[in-house]
Amino acid sequence: MRKLLIATCGLLMAAACSPASQEEKDIETLKQEIQEELSTAEGDFAVAFRLLDGSGEEILINEMESFHAASTMKTPVMIEVYKQAAAGKFNVSDSIQVHNEFKSIVDGSLYSMQLGVDSEEELYDRIGKKATIYDITYAMIIKSSNLATNILIDLIGAESTTQTMRDLGAADIMVRRGVEDQKAFDQGLNNTTTAYDLMVIMEAIANGDAVNEEADAEMFDILADQYYRDLIPAYLPENVVVAHKTGFITGVQHDSGIIRLPDGRQYVLVLLSKNLANRDQGKEAIARVSKLIYDYVIK
Repeated sequence: MRKLLIATCGLLMAAACSPASQEEKDIETLKQEIQEELSTAEGDFAVAFRLLDGSGEEILINEMESFHAASTMKTPVMIEVYKQAAAGKFNVSDSIQVHNEFKSIVDGSLYSMQLGVDSEEELYDRIGKKATIYDITYAMIIKSSNLATNILIDLIGAESTTQTMRDLGAADIMVRRGVEDQKAFDQGLNNTTTAYDLMVIMEAIANGDAVNEEADAEMFDILADQYYRDLIPAYLPENVVVAHKTGFITGVQHDSGIIRLPDGRQYVLVLLSKNLANRDQGKEAIARVSKLIYDYVIK
């Protein structure tokens, strides 16, 4: 009887000290594979991945580290546009003037955007004319128009945008200014984000909690029309919908979005980088990490 008791206790202790469940081992293995893939490119990376199935399953790597937001800050601007529209301040179908004169947050001095530097040029043909708020927002997201971004920030306010991010639970993302404010840049007054915060706001859009279900569905559709598809979507099947916003400047490649599978399941993925020694290697590592995560989700 004593031997049986000892054996039973031994089994209980072994169970208590045994490795985690197979599911937990799988997610840990995925995390290790992600870290190995990112190590193939010289630079600093952050990852935030969360399944939107109620399981709470996620992978977080350097998720609270601050990064220059680059053009990922345009998603918060879009959210604020739709929030103010929902509050009745304007309608996204309203027309406003397209202008190219903006004030630096440092001293109020004027600066303009440069044609040929911006990633979207069609809006420059409409300077002095009118365009709908929707069309300007669309240009800001799908081709990352800097001119569109600054026009919208003049309309809605950078401080209001940041406060809305706080209301959504994004505690660290900062939208301080428009794009190409060189005086602000020289003083280190940049738009910043964390992978975690971008995950929070993308999840809010996916769940219809950012503004309301109708507005969030429209924002999802805009993000899904993204022109730049060489990061998160690069190695994913064509029938997978990726609603996302990229961002890139020297040494920086970002992507952040909602991935919707053909069966309706969704997950959020944010991949940030900085100090990249080789742009192409960084992009390849990010694209391969996205594929690793997709393969895990569909297993």
